[in-house]
Amino acid sequence: MEIVVNDVSYYVEICGRGDPLLLLHGFTGSSETWKPFIPNWEKHFQMVMVDLLGHGKTACPADVERYNIERVAADLTTLLDQLGMKKAHVLGYSMGGRLALTLAVKHPTYVQTLILESSSPGLKTEEGRAMRRMQDEQLASFIEQHGIEAFVERWENIPLFASHKKLPKAVREHLRHERLKNKVVGLANSLRGMGTGTQPSWWNHLTNLTMPTLLICGEEDEKFCRIAEEMVQLLPNGVIAHAKRAGHTIHLEQPEFFVKIVNEFIFKGGTSCGN
Repeated sequence: MEIVVNDVSYYVEICGRGDPLLLLHGFTGSSETWKPFIPNWEKHFQMVMVDLLGHGKTACPADVERYNIERVAADLTTLLDQLGMKKAHVLGYSMGGRLALTLAVKHPTYVQTLILESSSPGLKTEEGRAMRRMQDEQLASFIEQHGIEAFVERWENIPLFASHKKLPKAVREHLRHERLKNKVVGLANSLRGMGTGTQPSWWNHLTNLTMPTLLICGEEDEKFCRIAEEMVQLLPNGVIAHAKRAGHTIHLEQPEFFVKIVNEFIFKGGTSCGN
């Protein structure tokens, strides 16, 4: 369904029953990311699968400022309000995890539990953010100059996704198809307006987050495991789970572990780390 939120049309799919589970995909993804998990979760949760701004069937505004991560987090609160949901378990992957964390920092009353897969609170220094903005601008320009297909070919071969080569061919093809459905303006503006270099650093806010928080990282994704280990030391109610034989995309590489760890965490009141 399409829901107009703060003058922007968002595409949302809802299924299941129980407590709301808000699912936020990564860069180049869509609500399609979570479809394989419907049989696992629809009996326990009311799954709210959103195409984030600039992705999938959601609008792709021309104004880069509209993609500001705090504005998009505010969109999610309005969306939940319109759906009559006062609180939700919030699960975000990578870029969606940065958005989920932004939601928790800026609007904590909406977040019952927080689950971050391969994500971060942003970059600590302005120097680091400036360098990342430059890199994201170069990538955005590449998308505009060469189109979605050339970009996806480049994107799926970056070192971050090296572990995807071990995935079954059908899974890799489905992921590629999902990425190819995106639009040039949406992905380019998402990089410029909602990239890691443009968002605030939330590192100093982690000690204020009181909701149960689960950090999931793949053991082959050393960078994001280091980030998670540092984060969990700062979170008052944080736990961490390491997925064996997985890189950045645990939900694709170890889906059974992923479902198990999320279910245990939520059903046990945010106390399980399930390693």
